[in-house]
Amino acid sequence: MEHMSSRVTRIEESILALLLASITIISFTQVIARYVFNSGWGGALEITRVLFAWMILFGMSYGIKVGSHLGVDAFVRLFPKPVFRATAVFGALCCFLYAVILLSADWMQAIGASTKGGAWDYWHKMYKIGIGLDDLTYPDAVREIFGIKQERVHRWIAYIMLPLGLALFAFRSLEALIDIIRGKRETIVAAHEAEELVAENKDALKD
Repeated sequence: MEHMSSRVTRIEESILALLLASITIISFTQVIARYVFNSGWGGALEITRVLFAWMILFGMSYGIKVGSHLGVDAFVRLFPKPVFRATAVFGALCCFLYAVILLSADWMQAIGASTKGGAWDYWHKMYKIGIGLDDLTYPDAVREIFGIKQERVHRWIAYIMLPLGLALFAFRSLEALIDIIRGKRETIVAAHEAEELVAENKDALKD
């Protein structure tokens, strides 16, 4: 589990760095093209929006891993330690169930819920329909090499991050749940970030 977690972490960090760099480069070159050469790329806004959505979905799971999701635990920390630990377990379990339900809610029919669909089902429909994005098109060379007849980039390529991101979020939530039960971490959130910042800068506050 730990070996798999470390590999997933390296992949997440690499992809997040690549996404952030891509967004920065595309935005910068678009500004230069527009204000210097009075030109620009029509699909820049859409691909930036897609990459930003990817970064958010990857960031959800990575945030759990590094403990960067903020939360308020002032009230639950007033409870006895066993009760506080139970609330932490419950919170991690809710995050896991949230991800699993959004990924695919069909399984809830087994417990009497009238639900169906989810991110995986939505992506699969986009794959079967094969519609394209609004402004993002395939380069001519790519269409020739792979024999793609459609001009616009398939929407399912952009939307693959929906089930992938939720699957990663479920994995990290389950990992946090196990760590809380084993006593390796207290909560799934980082509620004391503000206190740590105040402690680190207490001398500056005196000035």
